[in-house]
Amino acid sequence: MRVYRHRVAGDSVAIRVPQTTEELDQFTAWAQRATVRGAIALDTETSGLDVFSDGFCLRTIQFGDASEAWVIHWERGGHFRRAAAQVLRKARRFLIHNAAFDWLVLDRHAGIALEDLAPRTRDTRVMAALVDPRQPQEGGIGTALKPLSAYYVDRTAPDAQGDLTSVFRSLGLTKANGFARIPLDHPLLNLYAGLDVIFTARLAPILSAALDRLGVRERLVDYEHEISRICAHMQRRGLILDVPFTHELNAALREDAQEYAGIAARYGVESVNSNKQITEALTGMGETLTERTAGGAVKIDKAVLLALADMDLQWKRLGVRTPNPLAEAILKSKRAGKWRSTYAETFLETVDSSGRVHPFINSMAARTGRMSVTRPALQTLPSSDQMIRRCLLADEGHVMVSTDFQAVEMRVLAALADVRRMKEGFQSGGRDFDIHMFTAQLIKGEEATEKDRKLYKGAGFGKVYGGGISTLARQTGASEDEIRRAVTAYDHAFPEIRRASARWQREARATGMVTVSATGRRMPLDRDRAYAVVNYQCQSAARDLLGQALINAESAGLLDAMRLPIHDEILASVPEREAKDYAREFERAMTFDLFGVPIVAEAEIGKRSWGSLYGATY
Repeated sequence: MRVYRHRVAGDSVAIRVPQTTEELDQFTAWAQRATVRGAIALDTETSGLDVFSDGFCLRTIQFGDASEAWVIHWERGGHFRRAAAQVLRKARRFLIHNAAFDWLVLDRHAGIALEDLAPRTRDTRVMAALVDPRQPQEGGIGTALKPLSAYYVDRTAPDAQGDLTSVFRSLGLTKANGFARIPLDHPLLNLYAGLDVIFTARLAPILSAALDRLGVRERLVDYEHEISRICAHMQRRGLILDVPFTHELNAALREDAQEYAGIAARYGVESVNSNKQITEALTGMGETLTERTAGGAVKIDKAVLLALADMDLQWKRLGVRTPNPLAEAILKSKRAGKWRSTYAETFLETVDSSGRVHPFINSMAARTGRMSVTRPALQTLPSSDQMIRRCLLADEGHVMVSTDFQAVEMRVLAALADVRRMKEGFQSGGRDFDIHMFTAQLIKGEEATEKDRKLYKGAGFGKVYGGGISTLARQTGASEDEIRRAVTAYDHAFPEIRRASARWQREARATGMVTVSATGRRMPLDRDRAYAVVNYQCQSAARDLLGQALINAESAGLLDAMRLPIHDEILASVPEREAKDYAREFERAMTFDLFGVPIVAEAEIGKRSWGSLYGATY
C-alpha cells in the first residue's frame, strides 16, 4: 500500500493507493463503513476532457471522506476495476465536484449508468454556484474546486494544476498530453487525486451550512441537480454530424476568409486582426471613429464595424447609411475564420466513432443560472444562421423539432413587474400576440408603422437587457434622439417597470447588493451596475422556466428526444411520422402561467438537419 501524508487545515490526512488484492479488500471494507457514516466523496482522473473521443481513457477513480482518500488505478484493470465498480454500485450517496463530467466518464468508461449514479449525488459545484455564482474576474470566489477549497477549507490548498504542469514539463510532456501520459504511479498524480476528494468532502458541509444561512431552499438545490442530470443525458446522446457536409463547409469557410481578407488588403489592411491598420484605413476612407476603449484607444470591435457596414447584431441591413465595403470585408473574413475554427473544425475534431458530436452543456453558466453550450459554443450562433446548424442531424428516420418560448423576456417582465397594460395584452391577445406592435400602437396610435414597432422593441429589450442609448441606436438603426424619446414614452406607457427596478435595487442594497429571483436564486449585483437588476430578474426567471420545461418534458416521456437547450428553446430529434404529436407535447411542456401572464411556446417541425429550421433544404 502506498500512503501519502498531507496536512489539510492543520489535520493530517492520508491518501492510500492499493497495490494488491488484499489492499483492495481493505478499500472495500473502508467503503462499507464510510457509506454508513454518510456520503463518500468521488472523483476521477482521466486522459483529457473529451469524454466521447476515441483516445479518451479513465485512469483512476478516487473515493474519500474528510480525512482519508483511496486512489484506485482503474487503468490497471482486473481486481482494481471490480473493487471500484463494487463501491460505485453499492454506496448510498456520493459527493462530486462538477458531477456532470464524472457522471459521463463513469457512464461511458466504467459501466455505471448516469441514471443510477445521478440520484445518489450531491454536486458541490452546484451548491457553490447557489451560494455565489460569480467567477473570480467578477469579484466572486468562482466554482472551481481549488479556489473554493482555498477560501472555505484551507488557504494553503495546493494548486494541483500548476504543480502537475511543472511535472509534465520535467517528463517531456505537454499540458495537452500530460494527464494521458504521466506514469500512473507518479506520487504527485496520486497525492492530488486523493486530495481532491478530501477537499470535496470537507467543502460539502460548509456549503450546505452557507445555503441554510442564506435561506436558499433545498427545493432549489434539488431542482438544479435535476436539470444537471437532464443536460448530462442530452450531452451523452449528442447529435449526428454530417461529416461530408462539414468537410465541405470547412473548405468553403477557409476560402471565404481568404477572399474577404484579400478585399481588405486592397484597402491597405494586410491583417484583418490589426486594429491599427483597420483604424488608419477607415479614417482614410472618411469614416469618423469616436468610440474609445477604457485605455483611450480607438474602438474597432464587432459592434462598431457592423454599424459601419449598415448591419444590426443579426447581420441584417439597417438601411440607415451606405455600407462601408472595408468594414464588411473585415467582418466577413473574421467571421468565416472564426466559424471555421470554432465550429467546423471543432465538429470534426470531436466527432466520436459512431458519428456523433457531444456539445458540453453547462446547466449553470451565469449569475442568472443561464445555461450555455460549449465546445462548440452553439448558443452564440446568430439566430439567422443555417450554415453551421446544417452540420447537425436528427437520427435516421427522424426530423428536428424546435420548441421556442414566444416573447418570453417581455412576458416575464410583465409578470415580475406586474405591468398592467402588458399583462392585459398578453392575457387577451392569444398565442400570436405581438407585444412590440401592441406597444407601438399604445404609444403612437393605430397608425403605428413597422419602423415604430422596431423602435419600441429596441426600447423594451433595453429594459430587459440594460442596453444604453448608443447601444440601442446601433442595434435598431435609429438615432440616439429617437431612442431617448422611445425610452421616455416606454416609461410613460409602462411605469411599473421603473418602479419595480427601483424596488429591486432598494432590496438589493439592503441585502449586500444581492437580488433574489422569483425562485430564490441569489444574484450579486455590481454596485456601479445596479440597474442590471431588471436584466438579472428577467433572465433568471426565463432560465428557470426553461429548466422547468426540461423537467416537464422528461415527465411527459420526451427525455430521449431532447438534444439541446438553446437560449429559450428545446431542440429535439423525433420520429418523422410522429413529429406532430411530439411537437404538441413539447408545446404543452413549455406552457405555464407566471403570476397571471401566459407563458406559451411554439414548436416548429423541420427536416433532418437543424439548419432546416432556418432555411436549409435538408
